[in-house]
Amino acid sequence: MKIHLDIDCTPEEARAFFGLPDVAPMQAALMQELQDRLMASVKGTDAETLLKTWMPAGIAGLEQMQKMFWQSFGQGESKK
Repeated sequence: MKIHLDIDCTPEEARAFFGLPDVAPMQAALMQELQDRLMASVKGTDAETLLKTWMPAGIAGLEQMQKMFWQSFGQGESKK
């Protein structure tokens, strides 16, 4: 025996039918708080500060990383 039901309702109606809470206001408040914090942190930084955070050694660290890359690349060819 097969039973097939089609229920036409909105997500809000289904949530109310099952007795689940409406979390949309809490979610909106949380997203607003997240956006406010993100905007405050972005305003407090400039490009130089971001680069120092991402690459603590700065340009010297980048050059050192490139040297290590080319050295390991050269060693890989010589082993063939």
